[in-house]
Amino acid sequence: MPKNSKVTQREHSSEHVTESVADLLAHEEPVDYKRSVLNVTGETWDKQKDGEEELDAENRPAWNSKLQYILAQIGYSVGLGNVWRFPYLCQKNGGGAYLVPYLVLLIIIGLPLFFLELAVGQRIRRGSIGVWNYICPRLGGIGYASCLVCFFVGLYYNVIIGWSIFYFFKSFQYPLPWSECPIVKNGSVAVVETECERSSATTYFWYRETLDISNSISESGGLNWKMTLCLLVAWSLVGLAMIKGIQSSGKVMYFSSLFPYVVLVCFLVRGLLLRGAVDGIMHMFTPKLDKMLDPQVWREAATQVFFALGLGFGGVIAFSSYNKQDNNCHFDATLVSFINFFTSVLATLVVFAVLGFKANIMNEKCVVENAEKILGYLNTNVLSHDLIPPHVNFSHLTAKDYNEMYRVIMTVKEGHFKELGLDACLLEDELNKSVQGTGLAFIAFTEAMTHFPASPFWSVMFFLMLINLGLGSMIGTMSGITTPIIDTFKVRKEVFTVGSCIFAFVVGLIFVQRSGNYFVTMFDDYSATLPLTVVVILENIAVAWIYGTKKFMQELTEMLGFRPYQFYYYTWKYVSPICMAVLMTASIIQLGVSPPGYSAWIREEAAEKFLFYPTWAMAILISLIILASLPLPLVFILRQFHLVSDGSNALSVTYKKGRMMKDISNLEDNDETRFILSKVPSETPSPMPTHRSYLGPGSNSPMEMSTAPNGRYGSGYLLASTPESEL
Repeated sequence: MPKNSKVTQREHSSEHVTESVADLLAHEEPVDYKRSVLNVTGETWDKQKDGEEELDAENRPAWNSKLQYILAQIGYSVGLGNVWRFPYLCQKNGGGAYLVPYLVLLIIIGLPLFFLELAVGQRIRRGSIGVWNYICPRLGGIGYASCLVCFFVGLYYNVIIGWSIFYFFKSFQYPLPWSECPIVKNGSVAVVETECERSSATTYFWYRETLDISNSISESGGLNWKMTLCLLVAWSLVGLAMIKGIQSSGKVMYFSSLFPYVVLVCFLVRGLLLRGAVDGIMHMFTPKLDKMLDPQVWREAATQVFFALGLGFGGVIAFSSYNKQDNNCHFDATLVSFINFFTSVLATLVVFAVLGFKANIMNEKCVVENAEKILGYLNTNVLSHDLIPPHVNFSHLTAKDYNEMYRVIMTVKEGHFKELGLDACLLEDELNKSVQGTGLAFIAFTEAMTHFPASPFWSVMFFLMLINLGLGSMIGTMSGITTPIIDTFKVRKEVFTVGSCIFAFVVGLIFVQRSGNYFVTMFDDYSATLPLTVVVILENIAVAWIYGTKKFMQELTEMLGFRPYQFYYYTWKYVSPICMAVLMTASIIQLGVSPPGYSAWIREEAAEKFLFYPTWAMAILISLIILASLPLPLVFILRQFHLVSDGSNALSVTYKKGRMMKDISNLEDNDETRFILSKVPSETPSPMPTHRSYLGPGSNSPMEMSTAPNGRYGSGYLLASTPESEL
């Protein structure tokens, strides 16, 4: 209260003082005009509903500890992509050189946007629907779009967990079932299964024993009962972990977040002791600096950063909404972002140590097979013994000796060399065979593990790690659905969680047909990429340009107790929106340039073949993108033209404690009448607090009032606190 105010004068003087309206209101208890006779909006006050909101605010669940929360965020952001996507991108895009664009984009896009989502969730303490309704009601469709994308991703992501569960249980036997091709009886003769012989034991087990895959997406082939059962187990695990909200999922995170690190470290130590591991790691981190100038490398790095942190899904917001408002979410954002990065690097070391070992095994196998061919040619006088260097010993033939012999034969028999059918057997060629996703986890890695001593133990550990990585991400993804729905529509947590898991399992049966893997590929490629990019751009715009970066920075200062770096001011306002717009444009171009198709496994050829999607599949593909993006324009139109309530109480000025804060101590005398009688909401004075706070770079006075509109009518009222906060 200013020293010269009339209230202060009254306290220090016995004289009669005529009090101003501003002075009187400054000391009044907050009044809710819905309850008072001054309510002119015609909106009735629902005492029961209001009491329920207050009770919900007081009883909102909270994390048991900071460690539990950090593990939940790590478990959500560190997923299967860190193990089977990042290493592939690293190999494909310049080895160690790829880490530079990835780290740069992590700092200028990933970290600021991750911090933004943590901050809005913690500040408003609602799920994604409530958060974006609060910040900008007309962009409230962001929350609904996030829920839809989470649903689409959860449908197929849990199928991958189901595959891992199948391999996990199959690992409890020696030898591993994918270590050798099966023998079939053809009459009285036992022969190797043709499909397996023409591919490999691990490839056959994946496509035939596990998926029993059809030749195309058009051939349904009926349900695969083994995968259906595994999918049921996967959804049961998710339902049990989620049924009590963070009270149950938080405890699960202690194991599901930490166990993968134990396995990765064990695999790294074991991998480094394997012959050829150093070859794989050296190949991995040998930088190809010319790749850094390729725009495609930067686009793929940006996409990986974007999905690695789980931006736009709503899971980050959901988890942070259970925090106390004074939690240091800036520290959390930095910690989780860099743990995610170092986990990706750790997983890359593990993958290429093991693949280096596998490459050596395969190269030795190649040398043996081709040496037998050369011996055959020598015995039939197709090749002369003079072509073989005298020091070469066929009983102990090394890769170096074979390469020397190969070059001599190629030089002498230049005209007829191709007819000999000899392979170069170069280690580099084996290391350059790029594999990612299911090809890495269920084919390449499983094949490498068959050569490990005590291979069943390592297989059990590996697939248990995949289950836990997937489960941590699924808990975050499902929280992106359950938290906003429960917050917004006040449904029972247990009933909604169980119901949503059952519904998702039924819809997910499309992925456990014999053609199900092709639908997984479709959903993975198209259901999330473009809609999520649009969602995150609109999140950024809603906070930085509509709600106001200065206002948001001021609220962060009040919430955290310190000023965030100016770096965030500029990245939120300029850098991140521009980078995300470029990424969205590049993604649209990529979708247009790349033919919409999939890799089908052709049984008769025992090989993969690229096929285009049929017309009906293209319709599904386009519908996925449209459906995930539809809430954005739909909610905007409905609220722009006042067809539905925006939930902002723009016409009913609520002074209820903890809902809105009005600071009227600075009203001039000639503003008092206008403050009460003004019929145009935009004419009301700015309610921003008058204490010193950071308003962003370029502000001359920290006391200056923000006039950024808030809500549908641009009334300028500052929604200073959420129902959970206390002023």
